Amino acid sequence: MYNTKAYSAASATSPLASDTIARRDLTEHDVQIEILFCGICHSDLHMVRNEWGGGTVYPIVPGHEMVGRITQVGSAVTKYKPGDLAGVGCMVDSDGTCPNCKTGLEQFCPNLTLTYNSPDKHLGGVTYGGYSDSIVVDERFVLRVPTNLDLAGVAPLLCAGITTYSPLRHWGVTKGNKVGVVGLGGLGHMGVKFARAFGAHVVVFTTSPGKTEDALRLGAHEVVVSRNADEMQKHAGSFDFILDTVSAKHDINAYLNLLRLDGNITLVGAPEKPLEISAFSLIMGRRNLSGSNIGGIAETQEMLDFCGEHNITADVEVIPIQKVNEAYDRLLKSDVKYRFSIDMASLKSE
Repeated sequence: MYNTKAYSAASATSPLASDTIARRDLTEHDVQIEILFCGICHSDLHMVRNEWGGGTVYPIVPGHEMVGRITQVGSAVTKYKPGDLAGVGCMVDSDGTCPNCKTGLEQFCPNLTLTYNSPDKHLGGVTYGGYSDSIVVDERFVLRVPTNLDLAGVAPLLCAGITTYSPLRHWGVTKGNKVGVVGLGGLGHMGVKFARAFGAHVVVFTTSPGKTEDALRLGAHEVVVSRNADEMQKHAGSFDFILDTVSAKHDINAYLNLLRLDGNITLVGAPEKPLEISAFSLIMGRRNLSGSNIGGIAETQEMLDFCGEHNITADVEVIPIQKVNEAYDRLLKSDVKYRFSIDMASLKSE
């Protein structure tokens, strides 16, 4: 093992603070990465504050949106070499033998190892995430990062990016489709960028009229204020696909009624309480309601390559690690456009 600097929380009510953690020495299939930027995901806040059913193990080092440079590789590593840019997302291992893994859907593996707060089969305890100087990961879960993109803006692609790209791809969004994006936050702004790049006609739904200008800048063709019943009615029965990124309680039936025959709405936001769904909203148009999380490793690499080709990154506010607690407070108020990205060079001064 070796020690590396990190930021951790000691309890659900403790602020994140400077710490030292152990990382495993490289096995033959491992890659060591110096972390340059790490995005802040809303799930980091939920996990640190133990808001998801009591599963947080302390101390916790969050972070599953990291971009860095490879410093060492194991003796059997063939895909990477020192100096390569690399990314690590929400998962760092899986069993590799289940039907899901064999079809490139590692994110649904029953024995998935998450990047942080997941049982660590190498060192015991739990895995530690990207709010740290470095990380050691099996090469199968390391991603190649396009060299033409701003690295601070690449980091959130490893979660927010793939979370929105995967359902758009799965449901076959393509040129000529009419696509809605509900909510314009960390997930929604990426959904807009991807849907536009796929050639779709993109409509953003927001409760905030003040977001209209930004939505259009990001690539939307139209913006609908969802509280305006007349505006909503104009789009009834016309959408091929709607991506719902909202995590607050909202009326899902209002959006189901906007779908055309056989249209689909996919949830990537996770409201705390169950949504009330009218059966008639589904039955009358043979409409589909589905959910999605991240993508598998192959699809995540496809997404990064697509971003390289189309010059797509997340809109980020770059912060030093010392401002992470302030960033968490701002995240609760949706006071960021649209993701925080931590410049991990700031950790060296701790």
